[in-house]
Amino acid sequence: MYIVFVIFQSFLLVSMTFGGASKLAGSKNFKDMFESLKLPQWFRVVTGFVQLAGAAGLVVGYWNRETAVWAGIWIGITMLAACLSHFRVKHPPGQAMPAFVITLIAVALAAVQA
Repeated sequence: MYIVFVIFQSFLLVSMTFGGASKLAGSKNFKDMFESLKLPQWFRVVTGFVQLAGAAGLVVGYWNRETAVWAGIWIGITMLAACLSHFRVKHPPGQAMPAFVITLIAVALAAVQA
């Protein structure tokens, strides 16, 4: 079971680091996405910091499993909010799918370690 935990944790770490850094860097893709979600650009920056905080928790989680569980919950809530944001503006379900998959992986991470 430990291998599954490390795989989930590593996938989340890479995706949260890349997504958070891209939001903070002002990637055109994320600027356009937040505009289509009808969210202000300052919220994109906040979201980037939230994702990087989750990634930091995952890094600490390699040595402290409880921190990884809390980071998984943090990321799961963040990505669930992303899914709901897509549904709020009536995007096609496919646009919310990446956030939904990450939500499921984060929940699985927390469940495996709980």
